[in-house]
Amino acid sequence: MTDGSTGSPHGVRQGRSWFTAGWVAMGRGLAMFGLGLLAVFLAWFALTAMSLVLIGVGLFLVPPMVAAVRWSAQAQRRMTAASGVEIASPYRAAPPARSGWPGAWRRCEALFTDSATWRDLLWAQVAITVGGLLAIIPFGMLAHGVFGLLLPLIWEPVVTAWDGSWYMFIPLNDHDDAVMAAVLGFVEIPVGLFIAPYVLHLHARLTHSVLAPTERSRMSHRVQHLARTRTDVVDSSAAEIRRIERDLHDGAQARLLAMGMKIGAAESLLDQNPEAARALLAETRDASVQALEELRNLVRGIHPPVLADRGLVDAVRSLALESHLQVHVTANLPARPEPAVESAGYFAVCELLANATKHSGARRVLIDLQHRAGALFITVTDDGHGGAGAEAGSGLLGIERRIGAFDGTLGISSPPGGPTTVTLQVPCKLTTGV
Repeated sequence: MTDGSTGSPHGVRQGRSWFTAGWVAMGRGLAMFGLGLLAVFLAWFALTAMSLVLIGVGLFLVPPMVAAVRWSAQAQRRMTAASGVEIASPYRAAPPARSGWPGAWRRCEALFTDSATWRDLLWAQVAITVGGLLAIIPFGMLAHGVFGLLLPLIWEPVVTAWDGSWYMFIPLNDHDDAVMAAVLGFVEIPVGLFIAPYVLHLHARLTHSVLAPTERSRMSHRVQHLARTRTDVVDSSAAEIRRIERDLHDGAQARLLAMGMKIGAAESLLDQNPEAARALLAETRDASVQALEELRNLVRGIHPPVLADRGLVDAVRSLALESHLQVHVTANLPARPEPAVESAGYFAVCELLANATKHSGARRVLIDLQHRAGALFITVTDDGHGGAGAEAGSGLLGIERRIGAFDGTLGISSPPGGPTTVTLQVPCKLTTGV
């Protein structure tokens, strides 16, 4: 695919003839014309619903009608992508759901103040006028060419019905004129097929100019995304702090308190019962070993020493060695990512390995670490039963939030039956050598 601001007709000359590409583009053009016809009717209904807001009825009609218009606009964006012009979705996030009149008013207010709503309504008018004309030009040339091919057979009733007629610049007065029209029609058909992908690309550029998010909209979405991810990071950090406090309170702190009590008891028994004092001191020594192990585990959960000392690649290889699954690690990192990105990537791999062990039924896992195009790519593939998703409460959603703090993205491919492939992309620079 090409970017929305550049590009040429997608697939016009890629692995198929101009003849086939022309037919495909012509079919898409007709589909776009039909979609534009549907969109303009939906837009009129939406505008009617908007006009009824002041009397209350429109409050409940506007959201479903605008949703229908947005559905048609999203369908147009998908069709436009096939012509090599990507159009990002420009819509704001919906407000929190509320019932009754206040909730209905809040939803309508959000839709009215979203510039994308009005651009969709404008697109519906353009789609059936200028866009509709562009969409059907190739089909019109094809139909006109076929009509020209048939004129030697039907020229007399045509001339009689229209009291004389023209085919393009040829006056139809006799059979010879009809034959000339057929020659032109024979030429017009392949010309229509040849230009169809280019006309469709022009239609896509027109659609992009109307439906693409504005710079202001992109900046607004960017601010919303940053605010959301930063909030997630703060919440995640607070939860992590509470977990550490709980682990310290229930684990090492309790053991240290018990050790202090045992040492005090040993001191009181030291003169009267040395054997009992030695036994208490031995128990205290064992408890200190356990407390130290718990502290090490806690530190490992915060920032593993192997990650700090040897970097992400060796830390992931250490996870692979400790896993109960068959884990194979490949890596191409000529230097180390930033420490915060390393930590996020490490714990993401931890979570993915845990998911593969507990939920997927996998036996083998492949982990690939790469740095290209200014981003760290971590790909984890397992041979489990598939069906994974980033639903609320899932570990994948937690990973998405964790890397979202770095403008990272998470991609999931997990069809039923597997395999499951999770790809993390985190923009970062490499710093020190591995």
